[in-house]
Amino acid sequence: MSKHSVRDHALTILERVEQEGAYSHLLINHVLEEHDMDPKDRALLTELVYGTIKRSRTLDFYLQPFLKQPIQKMDNRIRIILRLAAYQMVYLDRIPARAAIFEAVHLAKTHGRKGLSGLVNGVLRNLDRKGIPDVEKVKHPLEQLEIKTSHPRWILTLWEEGYGKGEAENIARSHLETPLLTIRTQTLKITRDDLMKKLEEEGFQVEKGNLAEEAILIQKGDPFSSKAYAQGLFTVQDESSMLVAHAANPKKGDKIADLCAAPGGKTTHMAEVGLDSAFIFAFDLYDQKVLNVKQQAMRLGLSSIQVAQMDARQASEELEEETFDVVLVDAPCSGLGVIKRKPEIKEHMKQGTINEILTLQESILKEAAKLVKPGGRLVYSTCTLNPAENEKQLTAFLNDQTEFAFDQTLFSRLPVHEGAVKKSAEGAVTILPHMYQTDGFFIAAMQKETL
Repeated sequence: MSKHSVRDHALTILERVEQEGAYSHLLINHVLEEHDMDPKDRALLTELVYGTIKRSRTLDFYLQPFLKQPIQKMDNRIRIILRLAAYQMVYLDRIPARAAIFEAVHLAKTHGRKGLSGLVNGVLRNLDRKGIPDVEKVKHPLEQLEIKTSHPRWILTLWEEGYGKGEAENIARSHLETPLLTIRTQTLKITRDDLMKKLEEEGFQVEKGNLAEEAILIQKGDPFSSKAYAQGLFTVQDESSMLVAHAANPKKGDKIADLCAAPGGKTTHMAEVGLDSAFIFAFDLYDQKVLNVKQQAMRLGLSSIQVAQMDARQASEELEEETFDVVLVDAPCSGLGVIKRKPEIKEHMKQGTINEILTLQESILKEAAKLVKPGGRLVYSTCTLNPAENEKQLTAFLNDQTEFAFDQTLFSRLPVHEGAVKKSAEGAVTILPHMYQTDGFFIAAMQKETL
């Protein structure tokens, strides 16, 4: 497949991400499944799509001096073509500027914008000849950070208010890095060391994880193509997410409800931590996601999981109250902790949407509380960095549900007490993405008082 075809696919994906709100990783996976690309083209497609999205605001700043109108008011397709070319010219040393310019002009001509191909050529040649503008000349600190890290100002402000100015910058900068690919050992079948040896024998380069005891970092190789994956010896999961099962701490015979289970990573991990001898009831709103959880459990060889469709906002209507030892709410959230993996979130997410999410979280938590038996545990987790969805959400919950209190023993089960940022109470932890090169994550555990 020619590099021209790779850029065609990149343009189509970037347009769909911007106009339809689609997720880039799903679109990339679809293209890679549908087309027989050699490894270099696969890598180039991924680099072009993720890089252009991650750096979109920075690229706009670089291009704007060479345009007669605000870049946001331009034809959408031309704007994306310019960004795509500018990303190659600024950030990819192995692609000559003249090649990036030629391909951009060709994209304009072959994708219905022939009349604007001269504009594309002129803008990019000026960029190549005159160089990129100096971001350091932007005087307002927050505006400068917005340009440098390509994050909307409202998100940076949210992080500054929640975690401090320095950490806000650290978070934003970490999202420009390539995320680590991490797998979780199926510890009921194999030890982490033995799995690492097995993968190395298959030609993989691996390292122990930075945080979770089951975690392995894949430095080289596609784990989904391995024999070990086919044998159900691991699943792909971010390290910070792996801590949730330890926060839940299921024991033999425990009755557990996972109210927002898909795609099943935390569900199956709880089964493994509980030695496949707890009784885990996993639920999700959508039938396809329910099927995904079932398939995960089957591939990993776990028998302690029952999966069904259910709306978590109606949990107490479907399940018997005060009968569960552990209830997990891995809540729907704004996803501001996984921008490194899904960079379009920072552009798609709006403050108004977060308000709707807060209401949804609150309703699920209230239903979850009804299910926990006296002495039982309620675990709440999100993959977002937003105190309103995390600490503040739980503060309001505990004020309303006075029979619950933060579980003071949480940190005895987590390997992050010293390094993690804690907010609000001893029973909650926020893992910032630059700490362990993981996703940003929030985990809390609450205990229901005994009768």
